[in-house]
Amino acid sequence: MTDPDSEWQLWSGSTLIGTITVDEAGMPWQHGRFLPEPAFSQFRPWFDKVNAIVEAEEFERFDNAYDRIESALTLVSPSGPVAEFLLHIDQDRAWFRWDMEPSAS
Repeated sequence: MTDPDSEWQLWSGSTLIGTITVDEAGMPWQHGRFLPEPAFSQFRPWFDKVNAIVEAEEFERFDNAYDRIESALTLVSPSGPVAEFLLHIDQDRAWFRWDMEPSAS
């Protein structure tokens, strides 16, 4: 579980994309306030597309839409980068879950 008020960062290479301040810590999902950096604007359409897919319950399209997010971005916990993550961003809110170890799949 994550401590409330912990800060997580979203990176693209060496560019900070945004910061998530966790305000609801639970398992498996953490929720928090998302503060985007200017560079986030190029990734926002990716998150908007994933949100639209989930809202439309077109789950067969989810993996293809989400893969580019996970491959292009890095989620960094207060103790360092995580191996895998599932992150949703909508306006100024983010919710995510993560794994410190890569899955065996």
